[in-house]
Amino acid sequence: MIRKSAVFNGLVIFCFSAFLAFCQTDTRNDQIQLHSRQAQEALRNKRPDLAAQEFSAIVELDPNNIEARGNLGVLLFFQGDFAKAAPQLRAALQLQPALWKIQTLLGMCEKRIGQISDAEADLEKSFPQLTDEKLRVQAGMELIEMYYDAGSLDKAAGIVTTLRQIKPTDVDILYTAHRIYSDLADESMLSLAMLAPESARMHQLMAHEAARQGNTEQAIVQYREAMKLDPNIPGLHFEFAEALGGSSLPSDRAQVEREYKAALAANPFDERSECRLGDIAAHESDLTAAEAHYSRALQLQPNDADAIIGLAKTYISMNQQEKAMPLLERAAQLEPFNAVIHYHLSTLYRKQGKTDDAKRELAEFRRLRGMKAKLTQVYQAMRLHPTGQEQPDEDVPK
Repeated sequence: MIRKSAVFNGLVIFCFSAFLAFCQTDTRNDQIQLHSRQAQEALRNKRPDLAAQEFSAIVELDPNNIEARGNLGVLLFFQGDFAKAAPQLRAALQLQPALWKIQTLLGMCEKRIGQISDAEADLEKSFPQLTDEKLRVQAGMELIEMYYDAGSLDKAAGIVTTLRQIKPTDVDILYTAHRIYSDLADESMLSLAMLAPESARMHQLMAHEAARQGNTEQAIVQYREAMKLDPNIPGLHFEFAEALGGSSLPSDRAQVEREYKAALAANPFDERSECRLGDIAAHESDLTAAEAHYSRALQLQPNDADAIIGLAKTYISMNQQEKAMPLLERAAQLEPFNAVIHYHLSTLYRKQGKTDDAKRELAEFRRLRGMKAKLTQVYQAMRLHPTGQEQPDEDVPK
């Protein structure tokens, strides 16, 4: 039998060991709390270097402390020490995988220390989950740069499209979008030229590029070649009509209406051709036909600003200003940078005796006209022909 004294001695040793472990744990917790307080104090005093030392001390005491790992990694990241920041961020992420901001910073660290595949994987995973606008834009731009360097233009285009929705007026995003879309266009043109250099699509593409360069005559030549090869290409009649409308030859201009009608015959839902036929009717003072064409275009596409403006101008010519006003106000919401809309709104407000509204719209018209003049100079310097611009309006002063 075991003597009671031996049992007692064993219990004493066990209790003492447990007490010692408890004291050590309690002491460690006190130290962690002290370092945490000192870290917060250092941050308040704008001393991130001291705060990093305190968080590092906490990690030594408790390697599984997620908060300390994450904070230390963030501080090291913003100090530019990416090689040391990455392990801390990675450890925090392993302890709690759904830390999307931490994973984003980890991806950025990995990119900067040359771990590109890991960086791409981490940023691809975290990017869709980010809610902070600034960080999401930064993560997206980092991804785009990696995709672009790797020649993955389709992936880069997908990200830049998302970023444009987040910040549509950001100049860096707009420039990046232009660069990517231009490269995609060049890549597609090269592929088409290699695969089908004599196809109707190739001639259509060449026509489009000639039109962008302002070479209307060459664009018409290429469109005619495309039409000979395949007149049933969707949208070809409309594009051809647009080019013919810019020609100085009477024979070309006489063909415009036929091409728009051919476009509608090929596609009865082509609201753009319907709207252009309205423009032609309005120019010929056939207001009944113009109203019919514009109304039909709006049935097909209720948010077609060109059709709304055309119908509003038709009503003005028919002395039905009460119908024109709501159309112009709606058009201004759809296209706030269209100077023509603001000019006609100013005119109608003045007739209604709304002097302040008329002055506001006239001032906006003049501002946008100035912007358009500068934009025209830019396009001329680039030797490009602006597309998608408002049509010339004889009623609007130059």
